[in-house]
Amino acid sequence: MTAKTNPGNYFEDFALGQDLVHATPRTVTAGDRALYTALYGSRFALASSDEFARSVGLPQAPLDDFLVFHVVFGKTVPDISLNAVANLGYAEGRFLRPVYPGDTLAARSKVIGLKENSNGKTGVVYVNSTGINQHGETVLDYVRWVMVRKRDEASPAPATTVPDLADRVAPADLAVPPGLDFSGYDRALAGSAHPWEDYSPGERIDHVDGVTIEEAEHMMATRLYQNTARVHFNQHTEGQGRFGRRLIYGGHIISLARALSFNGLGNGCLVAAVNGGAHTAPTFAGDTIYAWSEVLESAEVAGRSDVGALRLRTIAAKDRPCDNFPHRGEDGKYDPAVVLDLDYWVLLPRR
Repeated sequence: MTAKTNPGNYFEDFALGQDLVHATPRTVTAGDRALYTALYGSRFALASSDEFARSVGLPQAPLDDFLVFHVVFGKTVPDISLNAVANLGYAEGRFLRPVYPGDTLAARSKVIGLKENSNGKTGVVYVNSTGINQHGETVLDYVRWVMVRKRDEASPAPATTVPDLADRVAPADLAVPPGLDFSGYDRALAGSAHPWEDYSPGERIDHVDGVTIEEAEHMMATRLYQNTARVHFNQHTEGQGRFGRRLIYGGHIISLARALSFNGLGNGCLVAAVNGGAHTAPTFAGDTIYAWSEVLESAEVAGRSDVGALRLRTIAAKDRPCDNFPHRGEDGKYDPAVVLDLDYWVLLPRR
């Protein structure tokens, strides 16, 4: 048979400095937003209501920030992680401009680091990926690293280069959407009485609710993002693999945890940055996800009296409620129930 299909890149196919232009540009619509809401039940008012968005200076309701993230991420999969063992982490992620229904998103990536693992079977690829709208404006910029299989274990390893990544996005580098004005923000309509000033570093919030993952919802979500990773789709092959079943896409857990965080952080309506994150254990259909958040930092936004920023750490766990939940044991290792550890900034109205 002729070889016209794309088998995906293996570790030895990547080179430091390599530029990757990802297919396929995608025009996002109000239908995508409705389906995203159906999948996760997110209730943040700014992304739910055109009228609410206009009351704070935006032309209409923007798409949920993580919907944008997943669409851009999905475009990178065929070139970066089709042959991945696991997505390992994120850093330096910034949401730079709102995305509205009718905008078209495209994605590019640059390889910024390579490191072969000691087993000689896999390696870690570091990429800086960007999402770009139809005007050529960058709407999303982030780094991720992923463990990728080698095609040939005997192939020579590239020189090790591990990028020096910031442990957090500085508050001065957070982008506020053009035109946004929270001075008239209606907290009653938003569903939370608590502005930025009500939160303090060290505070922990149990988001109380739990949601059980359904196989059909996970499959629909992954297709929504055009994410082609085999580990999420192909039960025929995954049934013979390490876990014996399909893995839930890690971004699915991010969106579930973010939606759950509304209960306690309902005014944290914009994600401004992702500082870091780890998918610490696999999840499967039938698992029930709970979440809690810790306030790591509270920061003023330069020149703004209407907007404040909170740096949050959200922990998601499977089949374990999160009231008074230590996420690590005495040995420093994650509790087996923990499936996500996400460090990010959100923007809130000030009093």
